[in-house]
Amino acid sequence: MFENLSEKLERSFKILKGQGKITELNVAETLKEVRRSLLDADVNYKIAKDFTNRVKDKALGMNVLTAVKPGQLMVKIVHDELAELMGGKNVDIDVKGNPAIVLMSGLQGSGKTTFSGKLANMLKTKRGKKPLLVACDVYRPAAIEQLRVLGEQIGVPVYTDENSKDPVGIAQAAIRQAKAEGKDVVIVDTAGRLAIDEQMMTEITAIKKAIEPNETLFVVDAMTGQDAVNTAKEFNERLDFDGVILTKLDGDTRGGAALSIRTVVNKPIKFVGTGEKMEAIDAFHPERMADRILGMGDIVSLVEKAQEQFDAEEAKKLQKKLSKNQFNFNDFLGQIQQIKKMGNIKDLASMIPGVGKALKNVDIDDDAFKSVEAIIHSMTPMEREMPDIINGSRRKRIALGSGTTVQDVNRLLKQFEESKKMMKMLSGGGKMMRHMPGMKR
Repeated sequence: MFENLSEKLERSFKILKGQGKITELNVAETLKEVRRSLLDADVNYKIAKDFTNRVKDKALGMNVLTAVKPGQLMVKIVHDELAELMGGKNVDIDVKGNPAIVLMSGLQGSGKTTFSGKLANMLKTKRGKKPLLVACDVYRPAAIEQLRVLGEQIGVPVYTDENSKDPVGIAQAAIRQAKAEGKDVVIVDTAGRLAIDEQMMTEITAIKKAIEPNETLFVVDAMTGQDAVNTAKEFNERLDFDGVILTKLDGDTRGGAALSIRTVVNKPIKFVGTGEKMEAIDAFHPERMADRILGMGDIVSLVEKAQEQFDAEEAKKLQKKLSKNQFNFNDFLGQIQQIKKMGNIKDLASMIPGVGKALKNVDIDDDAFKSVEAIIHSMTPMEREMPDIINGSRRKRIALGSGTTVQDVNRLLKQFEESKKMMKMLSGGGKMMRHMPGMKR
């Protein structure tokens, strides 16, 4: 995510490295590179120019403390301005109502139907809502079937009426059914087009007028850059939507849409799609995104993702096992499953400061744990419970059964022991804890 932009911005800050103070000359040179980096990321020229002008005014108007180097100050100013450019603060979705109604809009291929499923799943699993998905694309049977499949996958009902060609009537009937069945959120997936046309805009405007949604969301493919911004502008002029959803932010996106769209339509980015899985949906936090763009990581989001998978009761059991040295491969496998639920492995790792840069050219797919799981599944129940009994002959058998080598098995056993020691230390069982007040909390 934003790898190229991050790298180019880092290069531009190097101009100030070793400089004793900020001057008009070295600021101009740095910001010329910053502006070039933004343009390469497909940010609109006027937005990039206004951005660098604001940074310049702030940088030259500041008295640099002796403890702060000019390069560090510039990073701080650029960070704050980037966050402001993307909206300044997180704006949540409004799902208050009986039922709350969310209208989805966007071009065909933007990921609108998939995101409708992701949103329903998030509201169900994280907010305890009872959503109903509504298929209002009367032109593409494939879209109706796609929504139905997604609904089955996440355990959310889908309202369809394949005998009707009236999307307004379908949406209204779905809302009546939601009220009758006690559903508290209705997510209406509408038809998309390959390009904006009058029929499309008239239709979705009519749906909005008829159902009066709490939220009208515009879904846009982040990989389309400036085209996404222009499309958003046209939609907003007709529909006056409440927020933007950026999908495919995990792809080879240059970031122009994320950086420009807020300024052009004056509407907040509310969520981003970061992968194909139904769990790959994140609330958009401008400050955290600025952190990531500038290579500072995003520890807050990482902790939040971990907490979503955190089970207090299981954690107590695990701590008890660690203190008694009873942590085994069943527990290890459980920890792996929790990590996998948190999302894309490379994306998670990039949230740790400094790691994103180190992993720039490293390919980590979602099957990163595949061989580890295969090795553990090849162990007998007793071997998983009592790893100490795994001798040479057992290692050979495990390697053969998992399609790996004895070296792979040895490596995993070593990693398991190291993980066990580290977890014991962090859970309060090691000497380190006594020397680090507050760490246990």
